[in-house]
Amino acid sequence: MSQSRASDFPIVVEGLRNVFGDHVIHDGLDLTVRRGEIIGVVGGSGTGKSVLMRSIIGLQTPEAGSIEVLGQSITDADDDDDIDIRSRWGVLFQGGALFSTLTVAENVEVPLREFYPEISDELRHEIARYKVMLSGLPEEAAAKYPSELSGGMKKRAGLARALALDPELLFLDEPTAGLDPIGAAAFDKLTRELQETLGLTVFLITHDLDTLHEICDRVAVLADKRVIAVGTIPELLALDHPWIQEYFNGPRGRAAEAAQARAAVLDNSAGRGA
Repeated sequence: MSQSRASDFPIVVEGLRNVFGDHVIHDGLDLTVRRGEIIGVVGGSGTGKSVLMRSIIGLQTPEAGSIEVLGQSITDADDDDDIDIRSRWGVLFQGGALFSTLTVAENVEVPLREFYPEISDELRHEIARYKVMLSGLPEEAAAKYPSELSGGMKKRAGLARALALDPELLFLDEPTAGLDPIGAAAFDKLTRELQETLGLTVFLITHDLDTLHEICDRVAVLADKRVIAVGTIPELLALDHPWIQEYFNGPRGRAAEAAQARAAVLDNSAGRGA
């Protein structure tokens, strides 16, 4: 991939095919992610949303197709040593995937130890403390173990670890799953603030319609073993695919759209009041 193309499109997936035994998950899947956007990835159960993410970050080897991330081929890499861009992305897996025997700060330090073993203990501790606070956790949470955290705090601790290396790309797998509406809204707000402040490109797997309406610049829809459409929600609503219409025009979709409209009215009223 040319450097100019990689600069504009940090993730390019072409002709992806993933197969487990006789079960074909993806077949001819194409997806291009734009620099600086938050792209939401949606699809029904079994459409391979997490498999797609795992393929992009090199944890799943596809049967066919090509994946380029930040200008480097992932599918042509011979082994982990060939993927020298792992320090340029961060990943929040479902549930946080924290190491239970490590404190929050020690969890954040894991990627720092792996990629920058030469830095001092003092600097590593300071970076971890900063990332914990950047994720919205109180400073004292750094010394806690995952078992001492609520579900929402575990998500933020996982986010702190994903941000440890100042990544360009941030992968979030169902980040608001299991959170109450207030906690989910707070996490959405934090994601948008981090994306804007740090200049991140965010690849976000979700089924949360509020998240899609609130922070996603575009949405990629997985169905029929491929990405059937990518666009803004209004652009997707103009399509006649049955799953898209059922998903976005169903009761929950209409409720999320109405909530977004109410929020826009409130924001406009606040702006006039100021």
